[in-house]
Amino acid sequence: MLWFIAIVLGIVQGLGEFLPISSSAHLIIVRWLFEWDPLIRQGGENIDIALDVALHVGTLVAVLIYFFRDWLQLLLGGLTQGLKTRDGKMFWYLVAATIPGGVAGLLLESKIDQLFRSQPLIIAGGMALMGVVLYFVDKTVAQRISFERIGFKEAMLIGTSQALALIPGVSRSGITMTTARMMGFSREAAAKFSFLLATPIIGGAALKHTPDIIHNIANPLFLVGSLTSAIVGLFCISFLLKYLQRHNFAIFALYRLAMAALIVVVYYLRGA
Repeated sequence: MLWFIAIVLGIVQGLGEFLPISSSAHLIIVRWLFEWDPLIRQGGENIDIALDVALHVGTLVAVLIYFFRDWLQLLLGGLTQGLKTRDGKMFWYLVAATIPGGVAGLLLESKIDQLFRSQPLIIAGGMALMGVVLYFVDKTVAQRISFERIGFKEAMLIGTSQALALIPGVSRSGITMTTARMMGFSREAAAKFSFLLATPIIGGAALKHTPDIIHNIANPLFLVGSLTSAIVGLFCISFLLKYLQRHNFAIFALYRLAMAALIVVVYYLRGA
């Protein structure tokens, strides 16, 4: 059963990390809907942490593979040319934009997790509210700015918005794409910058759990979860960048509202 759970959660993480639907909320809600927490805990004392780390490692691998050439150019430009070239500027913009979300994560993640992890209705509220905001912003703001025109101010505003993603249901990709669209960036530019910005954030989260990664690297469940989330994550990155060339974010906003409604219905049917 744990193998099946690892595969399902890997799929959920791969989808939720890059689509604007909230991976953290879905990981919590899927386990809550199917009542998997007791089964996961039966797998061992640290299996819960191992699975969570594995899923994030998988999505880190996905974004590194997909944007390998982009990151190579950004690194070379940033470390050799500084702010003299566009690649150099973008590299340091991404570094600076990572700081607000990273600091917020270090200071608040554990506290917010304790407050909201076992609160399905709060998660449903975050899902629904973010869906409405995403739809409204995407519907009303014109696409005026391309990826190449992202400046320091815009990068910092997008990066700072990541702090809100600590609340399950908001979504890191959802809030960063919405913020970018609010400033007039094209849908594709918003998604690409969000994905690039995900690299150091996910990498930092994985780095924080380095001992857990080393301890569980040979665990078959760790490998299954990582591989599944990496494969699904690669597919999602490619899909969304192509999808947004011709479509808007409406389908994701509607999905958020539908999922929020499902959570509320199940919550009250269970009498919780």
